[in-house]
Amino acid sequence: MAEYAAASQEELSDMGRTETTPASSGDTDQGSPDLPNLATSKRQEADAAPDSEPAAQGLVGEADDDDAAVDDEVDDASKDAAPLKKRMSPVRLAAVWGAVTLVSLGALGGWFGFRMYQSHQAHQQRELLIQVARQGALNLTTIDWQHADADIQRILDSATGTFYDDFSNRSKPFVDVVKKAQSKSVGTIIEAGVESQSANEAQVLVAVSVKTSNLGAAEQDLRHWRMRITVQKLGNVAKVSNVAFVL
Repeated sequence: MAEYAAASQEELSDMGRTETTPASSGDTDQGSPDLPNLATSKRQEADAAPDSEPAAQGLVGEADDDDAAVDDEVDDASKDAAPLKKRMSPVRLAAVWGAVTLVSLGALGGWFGFRMYQSHQAHQQRELLIQVARQGALNLTTIDWQHADADIQRILDSATGTFYDDFSNRSKPFVDVVKKAQSKSVGTIIEAGVESQSANEAQVLVAVSVKTSNLGAAEQDLRHWRMRITVQKLGNVAKVSNVAFVL
């Protein structure tokens, strides 16, 4: 009985091992398909890694080449600019500044010359107008009955405008009075100056002293007159256009 029980126990143990072995093998069979795939993926990644490294190295190499090209261009530009800087020597720079200075001085001198010319022209015109006014006042105050016609003509020759018209209309009666009275007057210019002036006209104040004599009075007291004489410029000449006595 004991042997039969031991034999039965051994058979049961064998059967248990047999049942357990297929289950274990089944579990192994179900997990085995994923293991080869995982291994394959790792191998592919390992194979791809060497390929990606040359690609990355290639990109880095291209970037390095671009940087080298840019550096070469900068070096070339620097080499091209270097001769330009070398050509601008101190002598050349001094010559350029000298030319600029000469041009500036020439322009400045021309401007000053023009201004001086204008000032000279204005001064000459002013002196001309004053001289004509002085002469007009002297002609009006210096009349001798012995050559009255020539004295009156001298006044008309230096007159223009309304003054010429008025004096020419009154000249004949005036000459008759001077001759009849045997009048003689001599004027002397004391002072003359421009009161106002425009482009072609000026009003000149003239102070004059007059010494007169006639048939009834050989010597008369000296008289002082002030006249405002308007002088008008006509081309290159100037003439008296109006005369007024100032008190």
